[in-house]
Amino acid sequence: MSKPKLLIVEDDVALCAQYRWAFSGCRMLLANDRQQAEQMTKAEQPTIALLDLGLPPDEEGVSEGFATLASLNRICPGMPVIVAGGQEQREILLRAISLGAYDFCEKPVDLAVLRTVIDRALRLRELEEENLRLASQPRPSPIRDIVTADESMLRICRTVERVSHVLVPVLLLGESGTGKEALARALHDMGPRAQKAFVAVNCAAVSEALLESELFGHERGAFAGAARQVAGRIEAAHGGTLFLDEVGDLPAALQARLLRFLQEQLIERIGGRMSVRVDVRVVSATSKPLEEQAQSGHFRADLLYRLNSLTIRIPPLRDRGEDSLLLARWFLGRYAREFGRRLRGLDASAAEAIAAYRWPGNVRELGNKVRRAALMAEGQTITAADLELAAPPEQPDTDLDLRAARLRAERATIERALARSNGSLAAAARLLGISRPTIYGLLETHRLQASQSTPTPDPSAPNEPQ
Repeated sequence: MSKPKLLIVEDDVALCAQYRWAFSGCRMLLANDRQQAEQMTKAEQPTIALLDLGLPPDEEGVSEGFATLASLNRICPGMPVIVAGGQEQREILLRAISLGAYDFCEKPVDLAVLRTVIDRALRLRELEEENLRLASQPRPSPIRDIVTADESMLRICRTVERVSHVLVPVLLLGESGTGKEALARALHDMGPRAQKAFVAVNCAAVSEALLESELFGHERGAFAGAARQVAGRIEAAHGGTLFLDEVGDLPAALQARLLRFLQEQLIERIGGRMSVRVDVRVVSATSKPLEEQAQSGHFRADLLYRLNSLTIRIPPLRDRGEDSLLLARWFLGRYAREFGRRLRGLDASAAEAIAAYRWPGNVRELGNKVRRAALMAEGQTITAADLELAAPPEQPDTDLDLRAARLRAERATIERALARSNGSLAAAARLLGISRPTIYGLLETHRLQASQSTPTPDPSAPNEPQ
């Protein structure tokens, strides 16, 4: 493993030499003043810093040391900063802790004690980085066929797990390809009917003329070609789960028959006169706005109320954060094994194209594209061209620069506070929960002025509605 980077901010050359000898296990970065410390922190991103509070041009005081502490915390949040000062400065050292320092040591420095403090800080930093790494990995989903790290999808999975044992009708709402059938199967597989049949019917894939017979079955001689009695899908699901996919496409006449079945748990086959009692759990799904259809009269409101005892809304893939990349890698591993190919993964162009694409077909479209790429790719690494996706134009990853993002957010917050306070620094400082000296430092850092957020109106300009 590479050596941790230890930033020493100290103007005493002899003391720096002692530090270099004492901490040979670290890569030493030396800075004599605040400007050098800021430049080195931006360029090197140190692991840890040791800061002398008595820096030039205020060697006898601590103002420059505190300003440097604030700069280091702003430039590299989370980096442990250990401050050093004289024994008579103990109260000041404790104040530095309240301002964001990790720990302090008193001068003259006991190198053994300081080594213990630094080792402990380095271990803490390792644990924090490990926690961040683990947090970025997909958390386990209780549903076998759902791969996600998105919190909204994980909440849905936990909801499905909880309600799987409660035999109420569930309505799944979501765009095509979002995984509605996988969730429906999970409701069945995790519930008390797991050993019974799971019967799926796509109401949009069967013609209206055949759908009634498909659902309810028919008696012998009920119509031309009905040579024998046939049980419908509802009967086939007896004791188990009936999944009605795209239930929003159900014809009006069948909506009435389905409503009667849901109310009474009785069906009559086409051409039959006897009622058959059927015990099924009904899970339905649709990509259509059923509430709007009910209001317009295209879908029975009373049937909707029967179907949606519990409604689960599934977000599209484009709203699931980094799930598109996570799923792409999962699909690639699956299809590489299936096709017996040794594929190393996605190259940068493929990852960027996947992240930039809107995925109108959601997970289904993503899986199909990765499957084709895994089969047809000529190299061992999948490219954007293999996925038949346009590679986004090359541009610097400014959005992934955490320091720059924090600075942008900080500047925007200060500007909003100045605007709300009409340029009053005291009022802006109160809004931000900071002191006036701190806001002066932030204004200098961001090169802002109190008047910048309160533009003077042009008296010659016409009045326009806002």
